[in-house]
This record gives sequence, C-alpha cells and structure tokens, in this order.
Amino acid sequence: MKVFISWSGERSRRVAELLDTWIQCVIQAVDPWVSSQDIDRGALWFSEISNQLANTTHGIICLTKSNKEKPWILFEAGALAKGLSSSRVFTFLIDLNPEDIKDPLAQFNHTLPTKENLYKLIYSINNSLEEKRLKETILKNVLNTYLPQFDEEFKKF
Repeated sequence: MKVFISWSGERSRRVAELLDTWIQCVIQAVDPWVSSQDIDRGALWFSEISNQLANTTHGIICLTKSNKEKPWILFEAGALAKGLSSSRVFTFLIDLNPEDIKDPLAQFNHTLPTKENLYKLIYSINNSLEEKRLKETILKNVLNTYLPQFDEEFKKF
C-alpha cells in the first residue's frame, strides 16, 4: 500500500523523510512516497506529485507552525481526501497542538509525536492492509523496537 507523505519547508521535509524510513521499518508492506526522495531528477515534479495523489488513498501531512496554512499543503490534503470513505488523511503535528489547526485540516484526527499517537497512526495504517496486515502482537513488538529510534531522530528537529 502506498502512503503519500506531504511536507512544506525544511523541518517538515526532514520529518517526512524520517517517517518514510521509519514506516518502512515498522510495516514492510507499506510503500511511503516522499517527493524529496522519490522524484527522479529531470522529471516534471508537478506531474509526478499529481500522479501519486491520484493513485494514493492514504497520506500523512507533516504540519508545522510555518506551513499549516500554506496553499500546497492544503492542495495535497484536499487531493488525498478525495474519496474519504476509503481514503485516510493523517495530520502529523510537529510543533503544533490540535487546537492550533483550523479548517479544513481541523477535520482530521491529528497525530502528535508521542508514543501513544504514533502507535495509533501505525495501527490505523496496518489495519488498512487487510490480509497483509501484521498481527497485533508482532506489530507491538516491532513498534517497541523502532519507536526509540524515531524519538531519537525526531528530537534533532
């Protein structure tokens, strides 16, 4: 399953790239896509991003104080939410609290960079895998292994 990871700005990009690596370690059946890493040099970036948005049902929007109202973030969130009955949009709050988020992004359940919230994010993604999902006991063991690495890297941002 493809997961589009949206970002805008340096800090948001770095967190998006951390999530990309971390999610692949935790759930190998998930294929995260981050524009800073997955667009080939020389490719038309807008076409690549549009293609990914059109063919992705799950996305993580990396939000900071400086990008939470940027047009590009709102565009990508809207494109991901296109068929919300089957799509899932997860907002990842880097230096924000839920009350800092206004509509339209306030409509989504937010993920804070805490153990409890990261577990909920990963459990939601895992459940979307249906027959490819990890058993809960395995997922919990994997999360317990990789969460300290995420925390250590996230603190650098």
